[in-house]
Amino acid sequence: MNRMGIKDKWQHFFHTVSHPADGYYWIRHQEKGSLWIAFLMVLLYGIVFSMNRISSSFIVNDIEPRTVNLPAELAGVILLYLILCVGNWSVTCLMDGEGRFKDILIAAGYALFPMMAATAAATAVSHLVAENEEAFYTLLIGLGTAYTVIMLVIGIMQVHNYTFGKTLITLFLTVVAMLIIIFLGLLVINFITQVYSFFRGIYMELIFRV
Repeated sequence: MNRMGIKDKWQHFFHTVSHPADGYYWIRHQEKGSLWIAFLMVLLYGIVFSMNRISSSFIVNDIEPRTVNLPAELAGVILLYLILCVGNWSVTCLMDGEGRFKDILIAAGYALFPMMAATAAATAVSHLVAENEEAFYTLLIGLGTAYTVIMLVIGIMQVHNYTFGKTLITLFLTVVAMLIIIFLGLLVINFITQVYSFFRGIYMELIFRV
């Protein structure tokens, strides 16, 4: 991809943020979206989320910074993003969705930008507000989260060519699918842990007997 191509992708990204319905439509129908920008938004949100927990003012944050594990939280954000996309893809495949898995990844990644920007701004504002002015911090987080939800709803609606009602049903089923995926993942992890413990026990028993 040349420099002009990269510039066009970024221009369309900001156009999608300001005009979600139009921007998401062209992502699906003219390949104007960028997976790399979507992944970058997820990565930046993960970093900003952890930095908010680490460096926000004590007025709005009662978390001990030393307990925050940035790599683990970043991995958690990325994993949740992937589970969301897989869950939505699995549901929409059964509900005649027109969007590809790539389109879902882009739609969800782009939608994180408002929440990322609002969280970064709220972190800075937290050091400027007095003890009775926490509402400004909460308002910023709330506005960013609300706009992210709006972008996600519009994105799913546009890439799958759904009505608003069908989109809401799809998102509800997506949450159900995510819970099932997480449950199955925990079962697999628990099974692997038990198998590992079993063979480790046998190995240790053989070591002590030899």
